[in-house]
Amino acid sequence: MDGTVLVADDDRTIRTVLTQALTRAGCKVHATSSLVTLMRWVEEGKGDLVISDVVMPDGNGLDQLPKIAEERPGLPVIVISAQNTIMTAIQAAEAEAYDYLPKPFDLPDLMKRAARALEIKRRAPTKRSETDSVAGVNDELPLVGRTPAMQALYRLVARVMNTDIPVLITGESGTGKSLIARAIHDFSDRRTLPFVVASAADLAALEGPSTLISRAGNGSILFDEVGDLNEEAQARIVRMLDSFNESGPRVMATSQADLSSKLESGAFRQDLFYRLGGVSISVPSLRERVDDIPLLADHFLVRAERDGAILRRFDDEAIELIRAYSWPGNVRQLENTIRRLVVTGTEETISRSEAELVLGNQPAMEPLVGGGDGEKLSASIAKHLRRYFDLHGGVLPPPGLYQRILREVEMPLIEIALDATGGNQAKCADLLGINRNTLRKKITDLDIQVTRRRKLM
Repeated sequence: MDGTVLVADDDRTIRTVLTQALTRAGCKVHATSSLVTLMRWVEEGKGDLVISDVVMPDGNGLDQLPKIAEERPGLPVIVISAQNTIMTAIQAAEAEAYDYLPKPFDLPDLMKRAARALEIKRRAPTKRSETDSVAGVNDELPLVGRTPAMQALYRLVARVMNTDIPVLITGESGTGKSLIARAIHDFSDRRTLPFVVASAADLAALEGPSTLISRAGNGSILFDEVGDLNEEAQARIVRMLDSFNESGPRVMATSQADLSSKLESGAFRQDLFYRLGGVSISVPSLRERVDDIPLLADHFLVRAERDGAILRRFDDEAIELIRAYSWPGNVRQLENTIRRLVVTGTEETISRSEAELVLGNQPAMEPLVGGGDGEKLSASIAKHLRRYFDLHGGVLPPPGLYQRILREVEMPLIEIALDATGGNQAKCADLLGINRNTLRKKITDLDIQVTRRRKLM
């Protein structure tokens, strides 16, 4: 790496870490805790790259991006922020930041992005009028999260929102697929135009497609859970999309079903699949972003308070229980659970016993599925075992089958559970419902390698 980097952050530790890392990489570094100082350096022509925090003692780093662009067209700015919401990522994109990273960030990742920024000559950004601002857009959508999976999703939304390319949003029920579609519309240049959700009934009606096109105009049209539509409805969508002209609506679709599998089985039209899948956005389940669960829980508590409910907060044991729950219904189930906790209790603090009572009245997890579409795990295992017996040609397998099969299931279960808990054996034992000493013995007996995940900066 070669160049001068301007670092602006009010956290002395972050300034020190970035200064040392960038200097070791061959850069010159000027670091400050003041936006006023940063802007003076920019005006003086210093720096080939800016790395700036958002919330600073003397202002907002995002507000300085248009000024930096006006003063130094082409000077790349990497925004880092502890405000881990979709609005931060989108505002950074709207202000034409070169890149955006949430705190806590992965230092090697930031260094790679800084190296790319120094290598690429940025085009001078075009100015936006005040009417193009997203400042007045509703930011109440519960798209909250600081995990890498959610931050990657935010950045992808920010990149595609002002394009015309079709978007296919996939994910489990309750993950917020329709919210992502709505966010893409509400933060885009089409935000003042209609957002229309096409239902199966709309597509079945004789004049349904033409009515949908008329209602959507040049706005956006969403085909919700497109994987559940029958063949006739799919054909109508294809004909509808073929009738769009260049000024037609933005097309988006959601699906919790695996469309690739449906495509292979002939249950989904190939021509529709390719028309809808311009960009695919996968929304992670709560199981894939466990660290966001406390954030979401607090978000829903604050929302309930704003709506007139009493102020309630989780104690440490209760939030750990909430965090450890499987949440098969994802964000929607979590939100409904928080609402129930708010209205059924009178104390300010939500205890573990109160949370256990509410969680005990709902299923802990959905039926496990195997390789087939909707196939239960037990059925998948049964198929495997029948094939195992068949391969022995009528001769019984060697003795000790019970323990061998248990080992085959137990080993991946423990490995995946350890991975999900970041290698924390206490949390893994709690997740599996076994004693910690039992877990240690199984790890030794099965020769499982335990690796703690690298901590983020």
